[in-house]
Order: sequence, then structure tokens, then C-alpha cells
Amino acid sequence: VQLQASGGGSVQAGDSLRLSCTTSGRNIRNYSMGWFRQAPGMEREFVAGWSRTSNRAVYADSVKGRFTVSRDTAKNTATLQMNSLKPEDTAVYYCAADSALIYGRMTYAGDYDYWGQGTLVTVSS
Repeated sequence: VQLQASGGGSVQAGDSLRLSCTTSGRNIRNYSMGWFRQAPGMEREFVAGWSRTSNRAVYADSVKGRFTVSRDTAKNTATLQMNSLKPEDTAVYYCAADSALIYGRMTYAGDYDYWGQGTLVTVSS
């Protein structure tokens, strides 16, 4: 499946952004969807995701209460709503998908088979 991420931009601290990731017409119900980010000089880290097998979301502690992951099955689109953004949220954000990923492995980047191209989020103080 080809993933297309969009929605990044430059905002001020406290602002919101919504990232979207489409599955190029493939049925999103067949995939667990993950969002990762990578800041300059840092390793890629898990942000949030939606588990196909458990039908629920999972979040990194750093974004709990601020970010919300969802999916629109009619549009085959996963969404990451980011509120109360902080400068430390600045990174390139990637969406990822996998058809066989179990809930307990959602945070492991290496377990995803498909990746989008990344979209840059810059948060200024």
C-alpha cells in the first residue's frame, strides 16, 4: 500500500495541526496505522497509532491528552489531530501501516511494512 501524508506546517506553540495519511484506495480497515516522528539528530520515535486488531488507539506518553489519532474508513484516511503543540514537537512526521501488527508492537517502527514520505511540523515558541 502506498501512503501519502499531508498537513504539516509551521505554527506557534499552543496552536493545532491536523495530519492526514491516505492509503491510496486500499481499505484502511485492513491495516494498523502508526504515526512516528523524527527530529534532527534524533531517532525516529513512536507518536500514536490505531490498532486494527484491538480497534483502539495507543499514544506515546509525551503526546497523551494533546494528540488524537483517528481514521475515516470511508475515505481510507488516518488522521493525527495535534493540539497544544510545543516546540519539542518539531519533527518530520511519518505515517506507517501494517496489516499484521498486534497492539503490543505498535510502537516499534521496524514492525511496519509501509511508510509514507513524511511531512514537516515546525513549532515556534
